[in-house]
Amino acid sequence: MGWARTAGLLTGVTAGVAAAGLSYGIIEAHRFTLRRVRVPVLAPGATPIRVLHISDLHLLARQHDKREWVSRLAELEPDLVVNTGDNFASDAALGPLLDILSGLLAVPGVFVFGSNDYLKPKFGNPLGYLLHGRSHRHEGEEYPELDHEALREAFTSAGWLDLNDRRGVLEVAGRRVAFRGTDDAHHQRDHYDEVAGPVPSDADLNIGVTHAPYLRVLDAMTADGVDLIFAGHTHGGQVCLPVKGALVTNCDLDPARVKGLSTHDAGGRTAFLHVSAGLGSSPFAPYRTFCPPEASLLTLVPRD
Repeated sequence: MGWARTAGLLTGVTAGVAAAGLSYGIIEAHRFTLRRVRVPVLAPGATPIRVLHISDLHLLARQHDKREWVSRLAELEPDLVVNTGDNFASDAALGPLLDILSGLLAVPGVFVFGSNDYLKPKFGNPLGYLLHGRSHRHEGEEYPELDHEALREAFTSAGWLDLNDRRGVLEVAGRRVAFRGTDDAHHQRDHYDEVAGPVPSDADLNIGVTHAPYLRVLDAMTADGVDLIFAGHTHGGQVCLPVKGALVTNCDLDPARVKGLSTHDAGGRTAFLHVSAGLGSSPFAPYRTFCPPEASLLTLVPRD
């Protein structure tokens, strides 16, 4: 077989494999999954608390299968909802978003925003996430805003706590839970100094919430005594490989903790960390491989 023919055959095979991989990735991006996790973080003898963690919907109005799946999450009857941002990808999706979350908005909840709650996505190299490990944004480039203030108003009017560089307290399943959160660290909107300090001693549980799990935020929350931290942003790596797992995390968190439950140590203290792999992706990179979209139901139980 001549070199030209061999090269042509290899090119064809490579293109075929790439096309098959992309097709699989698009299919997997619609394989919504509920992850169930137990977290031993409560005082001995305490009654469990059920927490639903949702993140990174990146909702478009046309995504009817995602809308239907998310709307059924209220049937889980959680005691608390934690929303770690990147909710919608177009102004037309705001109404559908609030509609599918209506059942959950009746439950005590907290939220922070990600960059894709503030800014509309723009087309970029769909491989940029893998090549650079960051979102497709360029310094100095203008991005039109989403109606994030309407989203904030809808969430807060339903009783959810806004934790964007704020603290708050809720009664959850008869327990006093103290929260602190930051705005999006991925685009340097975070100001942890506004919520810093020792956790309140009269709280039954102390929870930290942030969109992007950058180490500077995780370190500060853990050192201050937070028991459990929630984050999203990573998409679980979005494009993962068998055995190896995530290739990038889109922040400075190590790939081993790109999704699910782990622990974080800082300042001589340890906190549990839960990172959601999220329910969506950029409209311009609508694929996921070996990393299905997910929401998580965490059952908080007594420590051993």
